[in-house]
Amino acid sequence: MAYYDTVLFDLDGTLTDSAPGITKCAALALDHYGIPYESLDALRIFIGPPLRLTFPQMGVPEEEVEHAVEIFRSRYNTVGKFENMPYEGIQQLLAKLKESGVHLFVATSKPEGTAREILDKFALIQYFDEIAGATKDASRDTKEKVISWLMSIAPVNGRILMVGDTVFDIEGANHTGIDSVGVSWGFGDEEAMLREGAKTVVHNMDELFSFVEDGSITN
Repeated sequence: MAYYDTVLFDLDGTLTDSAPGITKCAALALDHYGIPYESLDALRIFIGPPLRLTFPQMGVPEEEVEHAVEIFRSRYNTVGKFENMPYEGIQQLLAKLKESGVHLFVATSKPEGTAREILDKFALIQYFDEIAGATKDASRDTKEKVISWLMSIAPVNGRILMVGDTVFDIEGANHTGIDSVGVSWGFGDEEAMLREGAKTVVHNMDELFSFVEDGSITN
């Protein structure tokens, strides 16, 4: 029996590399407002946190944030969401965890419907008991709220682990009282995740599988 009975996965930067689609959509919105940026790589800060938090950081006036989100989604909902690819080995990892009897869930800040489409396209949805994401009514507009809702409706028992690539995932886990682990292949800062309280940061699928199985900390 695995050390962790239940594992919640972030989506962007954890299950899939979504950088191309997200950065191009962010660029479209910033171009609309004439806001400069160094490169598409510089727009990776849009991956993970809610758009409504990141656009003001890039200089979009508060009164224009909702419009910026609309511009972003006008491209993302038709093209950008599929400019995406699962990380190498992720499907095999999920299959191994499922075979070990671990309950798997997705907890993402991405709109829930979009998350389901992406997971379905890449044949990953079959491994998860439930997908939880952001809602149109903003009742789940932070990672903490997504995790809390998921834990309130899902039959989760025993030890629970949140797996993510940014400090937002670790913060969300902290607020809901569950353990967390960071992954190094995403878009976040390893040191920041450790400072926030991640149990460890894993660097490949084998390390993540071992951590779920026995709870060992390797760094």
